Amino acid sequence: MTSLGVMLVIVVFLALAFDYINGFHDTANAIATSVSTRALSPKRAVMLAAILNLIGALYSTGVAQTIAKDIVSPKFVTQEVVIAALLSAIAWNLLTWYFGIPSSSSHALIGGMAGAAVAKVGFSVLQWHGIGKILAALICSPIIGMGLGFIIMKILAYIFGNFSPSKLNHGFKKMQIVSAGLLAFNHGSNDAQKSMGIITMALIAAGLQSQEVLAPPLWVKFACAFAMAAGTAAGGWKIIRTMGGKIFKLEPINGFAADLTSSLVIWTATAFPGLHLPVSTTHVVSGSIMGVGSAKRVSAVRWGVAQQMLVAWLVTIPTTSLLAALLYTILSKLL
Repeated sequence: MTSLGVMLVIVVFLALAFDYINGFHDTANAIATSVSTRALSPKRAVMLAAILNLIGALYSTGVAQTIAKDIVSPKFVTQEVVIAALLSAIAWNLLTWYFGIPSSSSHALIGGMAGAAVAKVGFSVLQWHGIGKILAALICSPIIGMGLGFIIMKILAYIFGNFSPSKLNHGFKKMQIVSAGLLAFNHGSNDAQKSMGIITMALIAAGLQSQEVLAPPLWVKFACAFAMAAGTAAGGWKIIRTMGGKIFKLEPINGFAADLTSSLVIWTATAFPGLHLPVSTTHVVSGSIMGVGSAKRVSAVRWGVAQQMLVAWLVTIPTTSLLAALLYTILSKLL
């Protein structure tokens, strides 16, 4: 096998490793509310999330094409750039998972790609218009989730306010199974496509795919879908504890409202014509939970935990960019 072929194999391996880690890192997004309210047992919740993550990952390729063309110009991407970006994103995901901090895999990957490409070419390589759209989606989506979560929770409270708590909990525990499945599907449809886009860039860099064809091949779609599903099945219990109880003490009706809100926001970003934007499922779900909690009362939300998430939100892209730039500099001297 040629050195170019070896590099491509390394890229594919790292991209699938990122997807696997993304799966267990972000499992909490889909199942934290249903586990914390005991609508589902942890084992059943994880398996539900894994299956629907897999189905969602095969749904479309719009986000993958956005990743492949709207962060850096594909013609300047090399295997070293992609490897440095993936190593940076993987390192950040593992670090935040170890400490139980719900951070964004999307932010990590975007920061890694930008930092590695800038280290190679300079800032001219960045697709500023595309990056602007992506950053707007990453920033606005949790804010929209918070506002929409507040509204949906208020509507549900108005409709079901006269029901007894026991009857309400029993009914919404069943509804949570549906909403958790819907969120898992949408998580797969958005997050798995990010690695598809990265592998597509590597194929273009290797000359195995035209720069004009940005849709990932079928084998890439299946590989990324199965890697994320396998990671989801592994679970991410530290982050589940943070998402499920430390932000706001959830009842089944709150969990349903948060899951429904998150699903609507992610589906819009993924599938709405003309958008196909990557968003952070972690931050969308966090924003939705905060909005749902605020609908009960503002003091019900543990804003200290929210502040920690905000710090992680702000530092992820700069940190992964710098790390990826350093890794690219090292790799370019070694390879």
